[in-house]
Amino acid sequence: MTPLADIELEISAAAAMDDAKTGAERLLGLGEDVVCHWIAAHGETPTTDSREGFRLLALHRQGAKGVPSFNACRETCRELAYHLNLISAKPDHPEVASRLQMMGLIATHLYLFIAGKLEESELGDFCCSSRPLHAAE
Repeated sequence: MTPLADIELEISAAAAMDDAKTGAERLLGLGEDVVCHWIAAHGETPTTDSREGFRLLALHRQGAKGVPSFNACRETCRELAYHLNLISAKPDHPEVASRLQMMGLIATHLYLFIAGKLEESELGDFCCSSRPLHAAE
Protein backbone atom coordinates (compact mmCIF):
# COMPACT_ATOMS: atom_id res chain seq x y z
CA MET A 1 0.00 0.00 0.00
CA THR A 2 1.39 3.37 -1.04
CA PRO A 3 1.83 5.75 1.92
CA LEU A 4 -1.02 8.28 2.01
CA ALA A 5 1.43 11.20 1.90
CA ASP A 6 2.86 9.93 -1.42
CA ILE A 7 -0.39 9.17 -3.22
CA GLU A 8 -1.06 12.65 -4.63
CA LEU A 9 2.37 12.79 -6.33
CA GLU A 10 1.99 9.22 -7.57
CA ILE A 11 -1.35 10.14 -9.13
CA SER A 12 0.26 13.00 -11.06
CA ALA A 13 3.02 10.72 -12.32
CA ALA A 14 0.60 7.97 -13.39
CA ALA A 15 -1.69 10.43 -15.19
CA ALA A 16 1.28 11.64 -17.25
CA MET A 17 2.55 8.21 -18.34
CA ASP A 18 3.13 7.60 -22.03
CA ASP A 19 1.59 4.13 -21.79
CA ALA A 20 -2.04 4.97 -20.99
CA LYS A 21 -3.03 1.41 -20.03
CA THR A 22 -0.19 1.17 -17.50
CA GLY A 23 -1.03 4.64 -16.18
CA ALA A 24 -4.72 3.78 -15.88
CA GLU A 25 -3.97 0.56 -14.01
CA ARG A 26 -1.67 2.48 -11.67
CA LEU A 27 -4.36 5.10 -11.04
CA LEU A 28 -6.89 2.41 -10.20
CA GLY A 29 -4.34 0.86 -7.82
CA LEU A 30 -3.77 4.22 -6.15
CA GLY A 31 -7.53 4.59 -5.76
CA GLU A 32 -7.56 1.21 -4.04
CA ASP A 33 -4.67 2.29 -1.81
CA VAL A 34 -6.43 5.44 -0.63
CA VAL A 35 -9.59 3.51 0.23
CA CYS A 36 -7.41 0.93 2.02
CA HIS A 37 -6.05 3.76 4.19
CA TRP A 38 -9.63 4.66 5.15
CA ILE A 39 -10.44 1.06 6.04
CA ALA A 40 -7.20 0.55 7.99
CA ALA A 41 -7.80 3.79 9.92
CA HIS A 42 -11.04 2.22 11.12
CA GLY A 43 -9.28 -0.89 12.42
CA GLU A 44 -10.30 -3.23 9.62
CA THR A 45 -8.35 -5.31 7.15
CA PRO A 46 -9.01 -4.25 3.55
CA THR A 47 -10.82 -6.90 1.54
CA THR A 48 -9.25 -8.74 -1.38
CA ASP A 49 -12.70 -9.39 -2.88
CA SER A 50 -13.99 -7.67 -5.98
CA ARG A 51 -17.36 -6.25 -6.88
CA GLU A 52 -18.45 -5.97 -10.50
CA GLY A 53 -14.92 -7.05 -11.39
CA PHE A 54 -13.12 -4.36 -9.39
CA ARG A 55 -11.47 -4.55 -5.99
CA LEU A 56 -11.93 -0.77 -5.66
CA LEU A 57 -15.71 -1.19 -5.64
CA ALA A 58 -15.52 -3.93 -3.00
CA LEU A 59 -13.23 -1.72 -0.90
CA HIS A 60 -15.65 1.18 -1.20
CA ARG A 61 -18.51 -1.04 -0.10
CA GLN A 62 -16.46 -2.19 2.90
CA GLY A 63 -15.48 1.37 3.79
CA ALA A 64 -19.05 2.64 3.64
CA LYS A 65 -20.43 0.14 6.17
CA GLY A 66 -21.68 2.13 9.12
CA VAL A 67 -20.54 5.45 7.59
CA PRO A 68 -23.27 6.68 5.24
CA SER A 69 -21.36 9.86 4.34
CA PHE A 70 -18.61 7.72 2.81
CA ASN A 71 -21.06 6.94 0.00
CA ALA A 72 -20.31 10.44 -1.30
CA CYS A 73 -17.30 8.94 -3.11
CA ARG A 74 -19.13 5.92 -4.53
CA GLU A 75 -19.54 7.43 -7.99
CA THR A 76 -15.93 8.60 -7.95
CA CYS A 77 -14.82 4.99 -7.48
CA ARG A 78 -17.15 3.89 -10.28
CA GLU A 79 -15.75 6.61 -12.58
CA LEU A 80 -12.21 5.32 -12.02
CA ALA A 81 -13.36 1.83 -13.05
CA TYR A 82 -15.22 3.26 -16.06
CA HIS A 83 -12.20 5.18 -17.33
CA LEU A 84 -9.95 2.14 -16.90
CA ASN A 85 -12.45 0.21 -19.05
CA LEU A 86 -12.43 2.96 -21.71
CA ILE A 87 -8.64 3.01 -21.88
CA SER A 88 -8.29 -0.78 -21.81
CA ALA A 89 -10.91 -1.31 -24.51
CA LYS A 90 -9.41 1.18 -26.96
CA PRO A 91 -5.80 1.98 -26.06
CA ASP A 92 -5.26 3.54 -29.51
CA HIS A 93 -8.27 5.88 -29.31
CA PRO A 94 -7.34 9.46 -30.27
CA GLU A 95 -8.60 10.71 -26.89
CA VAL A 96 -6.74 8.17 -24.76
CA ALA A 97 -4.37 10.82 -23.33
CA SER A 98 -7.34 13.00 -22.34
CA ARG A 99 -9.04 10.01 -20.76
CA LEU A 100 -5.92 9.26 -18.72
CA GLN A 101 -5.76 12.89 -17.58
CA MET A 102 -9.44 12.76 -16.59
CA MET A 103 -8.77 9.56 -14.68
CA GLY A 104 -5.96 11.40 -12.87
CA LEU A 105 -8.37 14.17 -11.88
CA ILE A 106 -10.89 11.61 -10.63
CA ALA A 107 -8.20 9.79 -8.62
CA THR A 108 -7.13 13.13 -7.14
CA HIS A 109 -10.74 13.86 -6.17
CA LEU A 110 -10.98 10.49 -4.42
CA TYR A 111 -7.67 11.10 -2.63
CA LEU A 112 -8.67 14.59 -1.47
CA PHE A 113 -12.08 13.41 -0.27
CA ILE A 114 -10.72 10.49 1.74
CA ALA A 115 -7.71 12.39 3.09
CA GLY A 116 -10.09 15.18 4.14
CA LYS A 117 -12.52 12.70 5.65
CA LEU A 118 -9.70 11.13 7.67
CA GLU A 119 -9.07 14.64 9.05
CA GLU A 120 -12.71 15.68 9.44
CA SER A 121 -15.06 12.73 9.84
CA GLU A 122 -18.16 14.77 8.96
CA LEU A 123 -16.85 15.62 5.49
CA GLY A 124 -19.39 14.42 2.96
CA ASP A 125 -22.35 14.75 5.30
CA PHE A 126 -23.57 17.56 3.06
CA CYS A 127 -23.20 16.25 -0.49
CA CYS A 128 -19.39 16.05 -0.72
CA SER A 129 -19.12 19.56 0.71
CA SER A 130 -16.11 20.70 2.64
CA ARG A 131 -18.46 22.85 4.70
CA PRO A 132 -17.45 21.23 8.05
CA LEU A 133 -13.83 22.13 7.34
CA HIS A 134 -14.68 25.78 6.76
CA ALA A 135 -17.22 26.11 9.57
CA ALA A 136 -14.41 26.45 12.13
CA GLU A 137 -12.94 29.44 10.26
